[in-house]
Amino acid sequence: MSNPFVPRVGGILSADIAVPEHEREVRFYSRVLTTGENPLWREDLMNNRGMPIIGLGARSEEYADLPLQWMPHIQVADVAASVERALELGGSELMHGKDDDGKSQWAVLLDPNGAAFGLIPVVSVEALPPTEGVSSSDASAPVGCIAWLDLTVSDASATRDFYAQVVDWSVQDVEMEDANEQRYADYNMLGDVGSPAAGVCHARGVNLGLPATWMIYLPVGDLAESLRRVREEGGKIIKATRGTDGEYAYAAVQDPVGARLALVSG
Repeated sequence: MSNPFVPRVGGILSADIAVPEHEREVRFYSRVLTTGENPLWREDLMNNRGMPIIGLGARSEEYADLPLQWMPHIQVADVAASVERALELGGSELMHGKDDDGKSQWAVLLDPNGAAFGLIPVVSVEALPPTEGVSSSDASAPVGCIAWLDLTVSDASATRDFYAQVVDWSVQDVEMEDANEQRYADYNMLGDVGSPAAGVCHARGVNLGLPATWMIYLPVGDLAESLRRVREEGGKIIKATRGTDGEYAYAAVQDPVGARLALVSG
């Protein structure tokens, strides 16, 4: 968690969403994320180092056709080529930013399940935002970041293949077992250096009942308090799990306008 920004093919850089009731949404996230003695997030929704990890925009006319989903920004080697592959494989294009010469700069797409995601070029080290007031002694301290990302769908195998071709992720099987003790595999999607970047899961077992949208996992300092604030601010808890110590470890939640995400202990 010490380095939220990793410039590489398949890496998840950030995520954003355009929402109605923008002021209410800002209040919801600023209260839910800033728990614990040393919060990992600031009230302006940057992380505790002043880095912009998540973007919460107002739902203007320009963004009216975007779904109410947190959209991860995935780095790819060639945005135009990835968009072309996505369309060939049954995806659809929502927005496509190009420069004056017509070169693709970024795109927002839907996969065949209707899950939204963004594509951006690999970000250079020089272009990464500076950290504010971080000394070498605390560089490894926990920070607000996208701790994980996964997608739960009915046909995880087809979705695995879609993203492997569009993003150039490779695949690692993860052995699973459902309530009937039937074994199956979910999938870790690996970036170009072989490290897990995201998960694609079957809608069964522990993932039964989760929405078919990309779920960003945001760490918080005090998960129990964050969940109390979710309810207090008009959100809902979809599913929550506890660790062996009885403390909350994970929760899928819905914000007041219906967007879903996961909260985990930081």
